[in-house]
Amino acid sequence: MGYNFRPYAQDQMYLVPPSITEWVPEGSLARFVSEAMDEMDRKGKLDSFYKKYRADGWGSAAYHPLMMIKILLHGYCLGITSSRKIAQALQNDVSFRFLAANQQPDFRTISDFRKDHLKALRGLFTQVLELCREAGLAKMGRVALDGRRVQGNAALEQNRSLKGIKAEVKRLFKEAEHIDAQEDKRYGKENRGDELPEELRTRQGRLARLKEARLMLEEQERQARQEQAAKIDERQKEEAASGKKKRGRKPKAPEEVVNPGAKANITDPDSRILKTRRGWVQGYNGQAMADCKTQVIVAQDITQEENDKQQLRPMLARCREQAGSKPTAVIADAGYWSEANAELQDEHTELFIATAKDYKQRQQFKEKEPPQGRIPKDATPRELMERKLLTQRGRATYGQRGSTIEPVFGQMVMRGLTRFGLKGKEKVKRNGRFGAPPITCLSYGDRVGFPRLNMDSK
Repeated sequence: MGYNFRPYAQDQMYLVPPSITEWVPEGSLARFVSEAMDEMDRKGKLDSFYKKYRADGWGSAAYHPLMMIKILLHGYCLGITSSRKIAQALQNDVSFRFLAANQQPDFRTISDFRKDHLKALRGLFTQVLELCREAGLAKMGRVALDGRRVQGNAALEQNRSLKGIKAEVKRLFKEAEHIDAQEDKRYGKENRGDELPEELRTRQGRLARLKEARLMLEEQERQARQEQAAKIDERQKEEAASGKKKRGRKPKAPEEVVNPGAKANITDPDSRILKTRRGWVQGYNGQAMADCKTQVIVAQDITQEENDKQQLRPMLARCREQAGSKPTAVIADAGYWSEANAELQDEHTELFIATAKDYKQRQQFKEKEPPQGRIPKDATPRELMERKLLTQRGRATYGQRGSTIEPVFGQMVMRGLTRFGLKGKEKVKRNGRFGAPPITCLSYGDRVGFPRLNMDSK
């Protein structure tokens, strides 16, 4: 008796569906991305992508911007951010073939389209949020806020101190002078000779980066001196007004606040050295604010600041700008706590900010009973916040933070969105992997259950 296998013949002929749309399941993410972008295009919300193209019909035919947007968004949703890998998927993946209508732009075309439309791609975030609101996914109720340090397109070992930059600039100039002397001897002073060696051109590019980093460090020193001088001046005015010397340690002289060990990265001078749970990275601090019910990101930004304390005010402004309204409540961990931030609470937005690290906050919830009686009139802002978090309502509200914003960052990690692919703060803000806003909304369609949108095909 022979083996009982299913028939296997690679040269078998099949009658396949004549339309590639029949190859993609009705409830797939590719169909959602396609229908969402078709609807936005129909409403004129993608018009900014058409501005770079000639409207008179002259010139070589370009790939349709709508198609390019769809394959980029779908790629990001799946964690595919490399232009080369997207180009491969256009050959090997049915969902990409469906979105591209079997067209196959090469990786350079995909990369150039993204670079040419950085500003428009960033603006797409607000438009996607409008679509989410229409679908009932972003009602601007409670939101959770957090930050995540994200690796940039730069290496830690490329940081240089001001002293090191000056030494390397001096070395590069000396090396260039030596090469010029050698070429003068080889070709003659009046003759140009052959092109400069490739390695010299690269080092000249590095020299320009070193100069940029040096200027940035010098500007940081100047700002630090100015800020310290202002503090001293303010202290002197207060002492003159009161007629008494203020208690406490005197501010340092402006020259003493300059950090001689300050460094700048020559690969991406805008990036910063940031501490994470797994060590140090060279990158940026990504901020995200997500709806507590749907995990849809309603506001996002990129900052160079290492800590989150100064980010609450700008993120509230970003929420108004990107989502169109303020949330009814913001939940944040202790990284955002300060008395100045507590004063940002108003009649529109209530704040629930932990005053201690997470493990200490959880310990307080376990050990302390909900407060009873009247609120003390002389309570400090910190005591008022601690009291509010210990109430039944405060405990339940703050408990939503971990189940809202942490999974959002976790899904980014699971999809491989762990570092930025571009250099420079503005490029990262517009179209970095963390800061590619449309993706942060659409990528959760298959996770949180986006309803099917009632859209007719265009």
